[in-house]
Amino acid sequence: MRKIFASLPYLLLFSLLAVTAVHAEDRYFPYVLASQEAATVADKADAVKQALMAGGFEIAGEYAPYAGAHILVVTSADLKKAATASDFGGYGAGVRVALTQVSDQVQIAYTNPFYMQHIYRMKEDLSGVAAALEKALGKQKDFGMQEGLTARKLSEYHYMFGMPYFDDHIELLAYADHQSALDKVESGLADSEAVSKVYRIDIPGKQESVFGVAIIEGKGADKTVMAATDTGDLRHTPHLPYELLVSGNKAYILHGKFRIAQSFPDLGMGTFMKISGAPNAIEETIKEAIQ
Repeated sequence: MRKIFASLPYLLLFSLLAVTAVHAEDRYFPYVLASQEAATVADKADAVKQALMAGGFEIAGEYAPYAGAHILVVTSADLKKAATASDFGGYGAGVRVALTQVSDQVQIAYTNPFYMQHIYRMKEDLSGVAAALEKALGKQKDFGMQEGLTARKLSEYHYMFGMPYFDDHIELLAYADHQSALDKVESGLADSEAVSKVYRIDIPGKQESVFGVAIIEGKGADKTVMAATDTGDLRHTPHLPYELLVSGNKAYILHGKFRIAQSFPDLGMGTFMKISGAPNAIEETIKEAIQ
């Protein structure tokens, strides 16, 4: 009995440490604010590109979805390696970097590699990518939601009961083979007036490529979705563009109700309802272009 009572302080200490460890579990946010300063997008765009390339990143593509926003999509050897090692890893093969004009300030922000790693269920650690981005562009703070999510919560993320998960992505079309799929997607995006190609990243060692798609027209248009959702002080511009994944002979997109929600996890249902037509519109618009 004395031994039991004597061991109680140690048991209590162990329990306290365990609880503390749980509460100290890292939480991740969708975006990183690199900097914010008085300038214009045009003033900063070239310097951002040069810094990224000097930091070991490759510019896969860029576009201006609407006035006051310019988006670069970059990749690297580490990102491609992680994409190769993961099922449908192409979704995470690029980091989206945005310059956004907010009054007289330019916000430079990018998608958080740790958030991407866990929400896209990637098997490789992206801490090296995160460090390289911070060195190239800087880091003021993480943002994009109130409290952040743990790795476990991100790996099983969905907006609410009945809403899709990461692996509920949509199979748009099947083609004769992988090359036929790539050819049809390339030509379809080039010929369409409703969508356009922003970038393409080929995943080494597997039949997989990810395309960035600008949505120009319809209820799912980039400008329409962002006008309804992106109203905070720090802008979520790196939400764009949408991914189209060619894996094997099939073309996929992430379900719009997952893809939009993972970029705006604190979005209220009232705001979500304002763009209730966007997920289906995005699917239909891309599918029509690549048929």
